[in-house]
Amino acid sequence: MSTAVVVGGGPNGLAAAVRLARAGLRVTVLEAAEEPGGGARSGEAILPGLLHDHCSAVHPMTVGSPFLRGLGLERFGLEFRLPEVDCAHPLDDGTAGVLYRSVAATADALGGVDGRRWRQLFERPVAGYDRLAPDLMGPLLRLPRHPVLLSRFGLPALLPASALARAFCGERARALFGGAAAHAFQPLHRPLSAAIGLGLLTAGHRYGWAVAVGGSGAITRALVALLTELGGTVETGVRVRSADRIPPADLVLYDLAPGAVADLLGDRLPVRTARAYRRFRHGPGAFKVDFAVEGGVPWTAEPARRAGTVHLGGGFAEIAAAERAVAAGRMPRRPFVLVGQQYLADPQRSVGDVHPVWSYAHVPHGYTGDATGAVTDRIEGFAPGFRERIVGLAVRRPADFAADNANLVGGDIMTGAESAGRLLLGPRPTLHPYATGLPGHYLCSAATPPGPGAHGMCGARAAEAALRWLRG
Repeated sequence: MSTAVVVGGGPNGLAAAVRLARAGLRVTVLEAAEEPGGGARSGEAILPGLLHDHCSAVHPMTVGSPFLRGLGLERFGLEFRLPEVDCAHPLDDGTAGVLYRSVAATADALGGVDGRRWRQLFERPVAGYDRLAPDLMGPLLRLPRHPVLLSRFGLPALLPASALARAFCGERARALFGGAAAHAFQPLHRPLSAAIGLGLLTAGHRYGWAVAVGGSGAITRALVALLTELGGTVETGVRVRSADRIPPADLVLYDLAPGAVADLLGDRLPVRTARAYRRFRHGPGAFKVDFAVEGGVPWTAEPARRAGTVHLGGGFAEIAAAERAVAAGRMPRRPFVLVGQQYLADPQRSVGDVHPVWSYAHVPHGYTGDATGAVTDRIEGFAPGFRERIVGLAVRRPADFAADNANLVGGDIMTGAESAGRLLLGPRPTLHPYATGLPGHYLCSAATPPGPGAHGMCGARAAEAALRWLRG
């Protein structure tokens, strides 16, 4: 029986392990932390019984993942639920851009010209999403299965987010799109910066911005349970500091940042690969604040009170200015903040009338300041009286993210700057982004296509590449 070792037990490492085990390999996953999952974990951060997601929290790409959907993970207790409103983007005038799962409902809420343009932009890609997803969630520089369908999505995705936003007349539509595009942690005037926003919104319209019942750790538990059923094992508390610590195997896959792979393999890597991995750029950081809030957040914009995700960035111009500042290493006074109200879809996360509110601000890479006040002020600005409802809070700084998960260098929860080069080529200039150039060794982390998220597609794609090599 052929053997494989996966170094790193995040969603991609576990997905790679499952794919290899299903192909008949004996698989061992080595995870440095005391529990697997990477960013897909949950725990009690503030009060007993009050459940918070560590990092990854809302999962439009996970529910629609071509790989995960075929695994039957519901057998192991994985269940997704939707809030009444997927996402709301409040504005200073008390109104909000509102994202519903339905394209028609979202367009109707925007109304007029912007409603018609929203339909034109999303109706066809959403209708064809299940056929489109395998092309979207993999290397872009390859022959697509559905070139016409991909072109309808891909041509707008090539644009800067700022250019696509100008297609809308009103601020609600511009801000709603801009907030989704800002998930990429990059300036919105750059080419391809529209791609992340279009991907999230299209997946969301098809499957909703869902949460995992019982926390994002439920995704990890289901993958581990399936891997165990297939005969694989996960060893936790095993920090691999040298390639000599990796057991002999036919295949080795790395759910690690590229720089860590270069450090681990040293001169075993081809020179060009090692150089590219060591030059791999990490993006801005996240500064996370979890709140315990009595009675929930008193949003001024009513749709935000029903929304699983709330984007706080003001109008499109303000979002763009904040993202430019962060990319340039400057902390904006009013940063872009994401707020998660997962308990609206999954009430078991709350304790009585005290609810877990998940939030983080975009901050410069390696930011060492304290953004707790900026995050709180941002929420208070759109929800007067919020401060008085806070029962407790827990803070996770960029350095805390990096200490907890070595892939998140400088607090970069995306595992790399979302540049046009990375979107097209992955971590190095090659048509084979998962290959390290060292036979039998493959990179399967979120640094590879299609990028970050708990969808497992990076791991599945890397495993498929490794199996093709193994089979000759």
